[in-house]
Amino acid sequence: MSREITTIADIIRTHGKNMAGTTSLVEGQRTRTWGELLERSVRVANALRTAGINAQDRVAFLDKNSIEHFEIFYGCSLINAVSVDINWRLAGPEVEFIVNDAAAKVLVVHADFLPVIEPIRANLTSTKLIVVIGGAGGDIDYESWLAGASTEDPGVISEDHDVAFQLYSSGTTGRPKGVMLTNNNFFCLLPGARQFWKLSDDMVNLVAMPLFHIGGGGWATAGQYVGAKSIIVRELDPAGIINLIQEHRITHGFLVPVALQFMLMMPNVNDADFSSLSLMVYGASPISLEVLTKSVETFKCDFMQVYGLTETTGATTLLPAEDHDPNGPNPHRLRSCGLPAPGVEIRIMNNANNTEVPTGEVGEIWVKSPQVMKGYWNNQKATDESITSDGWFKTGDAGYKDADGYIYIHDRVKDMIVSGGENVYPAEVESALMSHPGIADVAVIGVPDAKWGETVKAIVVKAAGVEVTENDIIEFAKANLAKFKCPTSVDWIDALPRNPSGKILKKDLRAPYWEGRERMVN
Repeated sequence: MSREITTIADIIRTHGKNMAGTTSLVEGQRTRTWGELLERSVRVANALRTAGINAQDRVAFLDKNSIEHFEIFYGCSLINAVSVDINWRLAGPEVEFIVNDAAAKVLVVHADFLPVIEPIRANLTSTKLIVVIGGAGGDIDYESWLAGASTEDPGVISEDHDVAFQLYSSGTTGRPKGVMLTNNNFFCLLPGARQFWKLSDDMVNLVAMPLFHIGGGGWATAGQYVGAKSIIVRELDPAGIINLIQEHRITHGFLVPVALQFMLMMPNVNDADFSSLSLMVYGASPISLEVLTKSVETFKCDFMQVYGLTETTGATTLLPAEDHDPNGPNPHRLRSCGLPAPGVEIRIMNNANNTEVPTGEVGEIWVKSPQVMKGYWNNQKATDESITSDGWFKTGDAGYKDADGYIYIHDRVKDMIVSGGENVYPAEVESALMSHPGIADVAVIGVPDAKWGETVKAIVVKAAGVEVTENDIIEFAKANLAKFKCPTSVDWIDALPRNPSGKILKKDLRAPYWEGRERMVN
């Protein structure tokens, strides 16, 4: 059914006609059939045209996961415009930067986020129209806006190289950058994904990760591509997800490890019926062996890890289900993120001289694939710095490749700690510390040290009911790691700060220790 689908617009045009009466989206008590989704997306497209949106113009969207995301996403595609989903956790000035950077003429916002928009409204330089979902305030109401629009498909055709989706990088350093993802970026990935994730139109897909992130938006698009029913989770509620799996007989899902960890802690997890589950994909941050083992035992389905970035349209590696047996012949592979996905080449590079490093040696991970973004919107300098002239994307992640070709992530290159001239990769230290029974969660950062320049600090969330001291953790590390990698101090915290994709906000943790210094390295 998806053979003729080669653009985002093809998804809604094809399934909207061929599967018109079949349910496409479920969000709480609300549903859309494919036919309804097509009609409403067409109305969005025509309303956008009336508002002056032309091919490749940007349309900003600010809301939590919702049916309206898909209506805007497809509505834009039907006139070859570009939807820009904005992280709803951002503060007003950050939202202002993205809307202005994208030069969005139209902003669609949920009424819940009007308090974010009101103080910045006068500063939105390109925005001519604000459409409000769930109550208009002084603007036009979303439903009224759609009601006044034509139901005739505008019939605009988009090309492979046209941008379909613009996502903003999390901006852990400096301003966020607009990542331009084309139709081709998606559709060089999706046919293969249909095979390796066993996607089909009778699957029921859990859409729980934020849609402004490639892990959420990309995963949702994969399910929509094959005509699956999608169950939208507006806000991540671990107990609620357990109930949704049972209620809707969900077959496929993508979650970050911290979500799996929280689900395992819920009182309703032990009595739940997970027999419908076929595949759980996870990624975006490391997973502890304990959480993974418990997840496999509890959910009793295939697990597959992926590694990728917004700039690579998501997954570039796959750790297959058969490598998820801790008692199997290769338990060490559970520490890897798998093998390069079909159509993806990966090199481990020494940045100092741009040469490939030997097997087993740590370097920066470079990716070459048709999945690599078109570039950063309005930022040629950043594009040129991240994509080489022959098409290799520099991920900024440090890792190594083993003799079998499996990729192991060590850390962000920028998170590397240099202590006494030795490189320390926090992820390696975190992985070792997570096997301590007294540690529920941990982040490792570099802090200033007069002797070594930087030294290693562990910031620990204690496991419930286990007594553990700073000295216990330091001695445990010394038994498992080279001395220069071991924490010299431990701080305690109730919960680690994370962004919506599950990544620990290391810069927030580092900030107090580097206050008053010009650089965050020493």
